[in-house]
Amino acid sequence: MCGRYVMARTDFQLLGDFAASGDLGWEPAFSVAPTNRAPILRVRDDERQLALAKWSLVPSWMKAGGPPNINARIETIATKPMFRGSLSSDRIVVPMSGYYEWEETDGQKQPWFIHGETPVLAAAGLRAEYQDGDGEWQSTFTIITREARDASGEVHDRMPVFLEADFLDTWLSPGKVTDKDGLLDQLDATSVKMATTITTRPVSRRVNSVKGLDWTDATLIDEVKL
Repeated sequence: MCGRYVMARTDFQLLGDFAASGDLGWEPAFSVAPTNRAPILRVRDDERQLALAKWSLVPSWMKAGGPPNINARIETIATKPMFRGSLSSDRIVVPMSGYYEWEETDGQKQPWFIHGETPVLAAAGLRAEYQDGDGEWQSTFTIITREARDASGEVHDRMPVFLEADFLDTWLSPGKVTDKDGLLDQLDATSVKMATTITTRPVSRRVNSVKGLDWTDATLIDEVKL
């Protein structure tokens, strides 16, 4: 799964990374946690647009509250009611610099920062909107995950589905998905290739607790010796 991640790029950098428009008011964050607002990329009116959304998918028909829906398994996104509507009509990209996973070491949880060869990775995601108590529409998202491979699999059994650059437009295309499209097969194939580019490094156990953590602290992703 992906339960915490890093988005260390600035507004200006993200706009250039994805050749997109938008005004996010975003500052680099080294600990994005569930229910936080973070950048997403979508296509509207044939234009790539960056915006902020809440990390916890809430479809319009669902009441807000309960456990956050931060991950969607690639194996079931086409069949689960929670996700299939968004898969059909609201596919997005979640930019991230990398993500954290933990493993048990000497009775303690050791965090690892899992990242790629480039400053930003494109994780496949799904978006949905719900109407809050004030009648305002809120944008939410979830990150698609798959069985972990290569270096990611040495730390955890699940990983985000990362996209190759030349697959972004295919994934973001606003057209609806049908069983004949083969989109999920393509999604699986591109994520397998991207998994070979992922590396890991141990980082400070300061990451373990969200409470009181300074999410602007860039040293959170510095490698530590075990």
